[in-house]
Amino acid sequence: MDYIKEFLKDMSSGKNIIWAKDTTSYITERDAENKIKPRNEKSKEEQLKRVRNNAEVFTPSWICNRQNNVIDENWFCRKEVFNSEKEKSWETRSGNILFSGEEGKSWNDYIRAKRLEISCGEAPYITSRYDAVTGEYIAVKDRIGFLDRKLRVVGEQTAEKADWLFWAKKAVQSVYGYDWQGDNVLIARKNVFLTIDEHYEERWGESLSEEEAAEFANIIVWNIWQMDGLKCVVPLSCCEKEIVEEDLFERKIIAKACDGCLTGDNKMHNGIYCVIMDWEKNKKVRFVDLVLGEKGKAQK
Repeated sequence: MDYIKEFLKDMSSGKNIIWAKDTTSYITERDAENKIKPRNEKSKEEQLKRVRNNAEVFTPSWICNRQNNVIDENWFCRKEVFNSEKEKSWETRSGNILFSGEEGKSWNDYIRAKRLEISCGEAPYITSRYDAVTGEYIAVKDRIGFLDRKLRVVGEQTAEKADWLFWAKKAVQSVYGYDWQGDNVLIARKNVFLTIDEHYEERWGESLSEEEAAEFANIIVWNIWQMDGLKCVVPLSCCEKEIVEEDLFERKIIAKACDGCLTGDNKMHNGIYCVIMDWEKNKKVRFVDLVLGEKGKAQK
């Protein structure tokens, strides 16, 4: 199942995702096949260059696990739900995850609970298929990402394949991530897709059908997107625009910079605002409106 063409889509602009070097450097299928590699496969020189130029830092899986554990500790109101932490590692808990119901929360609520990984890179907080720093593969049963935890619960709570697929789609719809770099977005999308297929194969002994794989791919391209996180727009899409001013004596063409970039008001950019899908309402929403609300004030 090769969904590279699908994973290159930018749902906000209607074009391909870009390399983010300039506004016209779209990533092609050939680029995806020949140029795009996970961070651990890049040269040390290229890794350092991206750290210097883009403040790109990848987090070891044991740190991702500790931080994800804090989120689950707050949700479950208890510690060590999925694993117990060791020094720079963890030990996966055996047996099914318990949902006491004391807080009025069920396993269905856990699946629907929304999670967002900002500046997601290759999405190590969403899915830990491998350690983002070392590249070491992590077995399905020992993964610690947001989505991995949800899919574990789905596997434990469902007995029929149709039920697994239904709740797995709900799980994927609940996790989001964005990044500036186009190659990171593509790798993150692939990692999310592959981890779904791997969890499915672990549970059912076969790969996803073409139809089911296509449905998951469609969710992924909406939920993992390319964005300038400081502006909530497609990277580098803000620009100078020509404004014509005329009076009785002359006609002037003035280059007008983006008001949002000049003032820092994220409601006033002239770039392409990023849209994501609200799956519960089945409608597109601007990410900036989720952050700032309709009146343009930061939401608490």
